[in-house]
Amino acid sequence: MSFSSIIHEAGQALKFNRQRSILTTVSLAWGVACFVILYSYGDGFHLALRTAFQTVGQDLVLMFGGRTSSQAGGERAGRRVRLETTDVDEIRATVPLVLAISPEMMDGGRTVVHEHRSYATMVRSVRPSYGRIRNQTMESGRWLDQDDENEKHRVAVLGAQAADKLFGEVPPEGEDITIDGLRFTVVGVLRTKTQIANYNTPDNECVFIPFQTASLFRDLKYPDDIVWMPANPLFRETAVRQVTETLARLHNFSPNDDHAIRTFVFNEFIHLVDSMGIALRLLLGFVGTLTLAIGGVGLANIMLVSVTQRTREIGILKSIGATQRAILAQFLLEAVAIVTVGGALGVAAGWAITSILGGLPLLGPLFHTTNGAGDVQLGISAFAVITSTGLLEAVGLIAGLLPAIKAARLDPIESLRYE
Repeated sequence: MSFSSIIHEAGQALKFNRQRSILTTVSLAWGVACFVILYSYGDGFHLALRTAFQTVGQDLVLMFGGRTSSQAGGERAGRRVRLETTDVDEIRATVPLVLAISPEMMDGGRTVVHEHRSYATMVRSVRPSYGRIRNQTMESGRWLDQDDENEKHRVAVLGAQAADKLFGEVPPEGEDITIDGLRFTVVGVLRTKTQIANYNTPDNECVFIPFQTASLFRDLKYPDDIVWMPANPLFRETAVRQVTETLARLHNFSPNDDHAIRTFVFNEFIHLVDSMGIALRLLLGFVGTLTLAIGGVGLANIMLVSVTQRTREIGILKSIGATQRAILAQFLLEAVAIVTVGGALGVAAGWAITSILGGLPLLGPLFHTTNGAGDVQLGISAFAVITSTGLLEAVGLIAGLLPAIKAARLDPIESLRYE
């Protein structure tokens, strides 16, 4: 039998068993669609978690003072190291790998009042560069600027939840609030942050004022911490080392003393989020693979039934000269045709369903936001399409191979006598 004859016979067999072929194709298409949708959800979930983690700061490095664990420069071990505001200026002048840096004062439990509404919260005193470091995006108004810092303006930026507590539905910009009895003017409100990483009170609940203005409340010599970001993530480790060396020189401790300064590089924790995302994708991929395997079992069953029903036909083909290879090729071709059409339909169905759904809520309800931030965004990935179709073709070949071998090995005389 020529290859064209094999194709013709396979097509005729599929056409004759039209209903069975269609149902098998649909079941395989559903398996592919499930795999694509599940993997799409895994991708979207991972991205949502990653984004929510990085909301704390795109490449945030946080430094606190500590205690020395070794002697250095004639100083005893166990000495307390306190970061100073002047350290920020020295780091900015001597470490070019630092893109932006700011000292930070954190005053918890400050009483913030607007008219008859009172709100006890964290007041953070920072420099204008803090907004860039901490991914502060404005919902309305503006962020703190250099004039506010230089002139010690009594201005404040409110977190989304703080604004809601103090103003409700009233626009806060231009309105006055009091912080422990001192009047401040609200110049902006932050967009709600779907923030799952914190080092203190979430930004949504905080009030932000210029660092120099905080001298109204406390001495500015010793900030609570220093926040900064490297100029390039590729040089993050080098920047951390250079900043540590600068602080070691300023405070007379060994640069190798890890306890003198407590450093938190938030991007070093991103692997925890990645591990969660990978684990979920593996689980969903396994479930999708099982769905495809179930479809493959159905295909194998249908092909075995087909071999039984077409025993006499196989005997006739062999009696007129069809080889075992030709019979094997015909049945494999039928299986491949079914899985190929099923795969194409499954990918199309998966794309349509994910496009209609768009996004599914994840962190939005937790942070009371409806802007889509923190939602699982569904989208077809090339990896999901290639993997699902590859798995389907493998399942189809395996499922069709055993029936095809059985058909090829049938004795033509016994086949002709089969009723």
